[in-house]
Amino acid sequence: MDMLPALPASLPEAHLPAIVARASDHARRRFIEFFTASLRNPNTRAAYWHACTSFLEHLSTLNVDLGNVEPLHVAVYIEGLSRVRSAPTVKQHLAAIRRLFDFLVVGQVLPANPSASVRGPKHEVTEGKTPILDAEEVRLLFSQFDPARLSDLRDRAVLGVMVYSFARVSALAKLRVRDYYRQGSRAWFVLDEKGGRQNRVPAHHQAAEYVDQYLKVAGITAQRALPLFRSLGPGRGGTLTDRGLDRREIYAMVRRRATAVGLPAEIGCHSFRGTGITNYLKNGGTIEVAACLAGHASTRTTQLYDRRSKEVGQGEIERVRF
Repeated sequence: MDMLPALPASLPEAHLPAIVARASDHARRRFIEFFTASLRNPNTRAAYWHACTSFLEHLSTLNVDLGNVEPLHVAVYIEGLSRVRSAPTVKQHLAAIRRLFDFLVVGQVLPANPSASVRGPKHEVTEGKTPILDAEEVRLLFSQFDPARLSDLRDRAVLGVMVYSFARVSALAKLRVRDYYRQGSRAWFVLDEKGGRQNRVPAHHQAAEYVDQYLKVAGITAQRALPLFRSLGPGRGGTLTDRGLDRREIYAMVRRRATAVGLPAEIGCHSFRGTGITNYLKNGGTIEVAACLAGHASTRTTQLYDRRSKEVGQGEIERVRF
C-alpha cells in the first residue's frame, strides 16, 4: 500500500471517515487531495471538511460503501439537515458534498456524482443581517480611546481600517507593516482578499491618521515583514509582541469596545464593513466604486450591505393611528 499524505493540520479532526478509510487506496488518496490540493483557503477547507465528513459519517451508520452512494442518500440527509439547520447552512453543506463528489468523479473514483440532482432549500438574500452603526454610534465608539495608551491606539487603528476601508477581518489580520504605505500625499492599504486576490485601496485620511499614530508610538515602522496589528506583551503593558492578532482576538476586542460604550451585543467585525459601505453610499458614492473598494467581484454582493432603503424613522410608524 502506498504511503498516504497526512491530513492538513488546519482540519478540525485527524482521521478519515470510516466510509473513506475502508475504500481503496486511490479513493483515500483522492479524498485527501481534495482538501490539500483543491481547497486553499483554510476557512473554506475547515467548513467543507465539517460538511463532508458529517455526511460521510452518516453514511457509515447505514453501512453504505463509497461506491454505492445514491442520490436518495444525499436527498434524505439534506432533508433531515434542513429540519435542524438554517437554509444557508444546508446550502453550504450541499455545495461541499457536490464539490467533493465532483472531485472523486474527475479522479475516476466514482462514475457519477450522486449529489448532482439533489436540490437544496430555497434561500434568497436581498439584505445582509449584520447590524450596522449610524454616525452617532461610530463617534461614540471612537470617543473611548486614550491616545496615551498603546493598546488604545492599536484598537482604534484596527477599527478605523474596518470602518473607513471596508476591510474584512480576515484581510485585516493578514496585514503586514509593509501593506500600509504612503505615496506622495496619499496613503494606501494592500488587503489580501478571498481567492488570493490583493486589493489596493486608498486609505481614508482618518484611518491613515489612526494608523500613523499607532505606528509612531509602537515604533514598528521599520519592521516591514512583521504583522501590523499585534498582541500585547505580558501584563497588557505598553509593548507589542511579534505575533499578529488573529480573527478571534479582533472579534473579542470589538465586543469589548462596543460593550464599553453601550452598543448592541450583536455588533461584530462585519458590522463595520456594512457601516462604512452604507455611509459611503449615503454621501453620494456609487455602488460600483463601493464594490471595488470592498473587494467584491459583483455589485450584487455590495448591495447586501446597503441599508439606506431600510432606514425608517419613528415618525413613519407613528402614522398608524386608530
